[in-house]
Amino acid sequence: MRISKEGDKAGNNTIGRVTQQSNSRHLQFCLRVVLCSISYISSCFAISRSGSAFTTRDCSSCHSNTSIPAKGKLGVASRFENVKCLDEAVSLFRRMVRKQPLPSVFSFSKLLKTMVNMKHYSSVLSLFREMRKLGIPINDFILNIVINNYCLMHCSDCGFSVLAIYLKKGIPFNVVAFSTLLRGLFAESKIKDAVNLFKKLVRENICEPNEVTYLTIMNGLSKRAHTQKTFDLLKVMEQGSVKPNTRIYNIVIDALCKDRMIDAAISLFEEMKQKGMPLTVITYNVLIDGLCKFGKWEKVSTLFLEMINLNMYPDVHTLTMVIDGLYKEGKIEDAEKVMRHMIEKGVEPDVVTYNVIVDGYCLRGQMDRARRIFVSMIDKSIEPNIFSYNILINGYCKKKKLVEAMHLFREISRNGPKPNIVTYMTILQGLFEVGRTDIVQKLFAEMLSIGLRPDLCTNRILLRGYFQNGLVENAMLLFHELEKKREDIDIELYTVIIDGLCKNGQLDKAHAIFEKLSLIGLFPNVITYTTIINGLCLEGLLDEAKNMLRKMEDNGCSPDNYTYNVIVRGFLKFGKTSEMTTFLKEMTERGFSCDASTVKLLIAAIAKDPSLLNMIPQFRLGNKM
Repeated sequence: MRISKEGDKAGNNTIGRVTQQSNSRHLQFCLRVVLCSISYISSCFAISRSGSAFTTRDCSSCHSNTSIPAKGKLGVASRFENVKCLDEAVSLFRRMVRKQPLPSVFSFSKLLKTMVNMKHYSSVLSLFREMRKLGIPINDFILNIVINNYCLMHCSDCGFSVLAIYLKKGIPFNVVAFSTLLRGLFAESKIKDAVNLFKKLVRENICEPNEVTYLTIMNGLSKRAHTQKTFDLLKVMEQGSVKPNTRIYNIVIDALCKDRMIDAAISLFEEMKQKGMPLTVITYNVLIDGLCKFGKWEKVSTLFLEMINLNMYPDVHTLTMVIDGLYKEGKIEDAEKVMRHMIEKGVEPDVVTYNVIVDGYCLRGQMDRARRIFVSMIDKSIEPNIFSYNILINGYCKKKKLVEAMHLFREISRNGPKPNIVTYMTILQGLFEVGRTDIVQKLFAEMLSIGLRPDLCTNRILLRGYFQNGLVENAMLLFHELEKKREDIDIELYTVIIDGLCKNGQLDKAHAIFEKLSLIGLFPNVITYTTIINGLCLEGLLDEAKNMLRKMEDNGCSPDNYTYNVIVRGFLKFGKTSEMTTFLKEMTERGFSCDASTVKLLIAAIAKDPSLLNMIPQFRLGNKM
């Protein structure tokens, strides 16, 4: 069984869309439930806090009587606790290897693990090599630490080489090592390798995956939008010996919600209840988050009531999701009502809650109110994080208020958290939008000087900005530099290049780059094809544009709504009405419709030649023109 997207059933524009009257009724009902929930929750918190004070003290006193270390153990434990830097760790290692008899393997593994936690990865490898030279015993626990060390360095290939030591020393493979390697592969975005490794473990019976293995691969797949594979693995687990736990179900529900498969998420949630699976606040949070994004307020209120009946208290994150959903739907007053009620009842908003509110005002262009909320957060001794600054800077940039954006950017450098790549990316994009390319160069150099390296997204912004401001030479210099490095280049970046060249009157260069894509192992997607089709239409090369449309279909890439709008506009602009109507018919048959720009051109064409209206009956009826 394959899961279906709700968006596929009702169309992309139906997400969260219900009639305003029914939505308002559901929303008001939901708000009443939410506000009542907060009141109930705050009273429960007050009881639990007052009731837990004795319990905590009682437990701590009992624990203190039973946690006295055995004689001789205190010194070993304290040695590792006192290791605060690399020099101390290496010094302790030197003392350990000189001792006779040698400390236990556990002591060495404890030291290596401490160093891994301190992120001294290369030093861990040096000490491990020295241990092998000195003939110090090595067990599977130490080898697992070394594999994890390699994976944290994003060197999973080297992690696999450690498996040879298992074989050489006759140490059986264990599931921890392979779970760690899976996590490492996902961290390096080697999705195919991770999936193949998992299949190999199962098929060749190398070692039986446990809950952690499944958790690792399903978490890795879900975070990279492989929702169907994540869902399929859940069904495999349900039939196997290792049954899925609540954390596994939470991952799948979250993946379904993020991939807009809200009906499947609700269905899986109900399935959990039927099976008697323990539900946690996280389970409810991920589902409430998805429901808020779809505007399903009645279901949100039902979940709030369920949580209360289970004596499960929605936390500040739950309420923040509700506030975020309300802001995203433009329900500012309702969001503020929930926020005020939270504060009145003692459920204190955190920095994430404030970020959501600031973002809500920024999305509506209400920058003065966004700034006031930002300042009020500081007044309440809640320290803004870099996300807080990025949200506000982005809001100013969207409104083209670059003076305010730059002032806030400099404020971070003086007082706030360190700016990250997103901060620079946001401000660079804003500067390009208003044509301040002189400041862009200085800011980019500053970014490099503090050790921030441009990623794929940054390079795309730079290229798009250069082309947008007519700096084709700058764009092509950067592009050729990236091509030489053969890194941080994907089909999206090539699409930006093709689009920029087309819009700057260099179709020949754009077409040449397009034609060489397959030779370098990249394959055009629907956006790339649509971009080159648009370029051909801009130059009046309509036959070539039509051929490209057919070519993309032959290559297994289906045109989308935007592709058809581009080609219809191209034929309309050059008065090719006969062929234009053929594409309109194809659009209607595929369930596509004209966008505002195409409709405007179409109306102008019909005004000049009313007989054109009779040539497009299917389109006219299908779209109620």
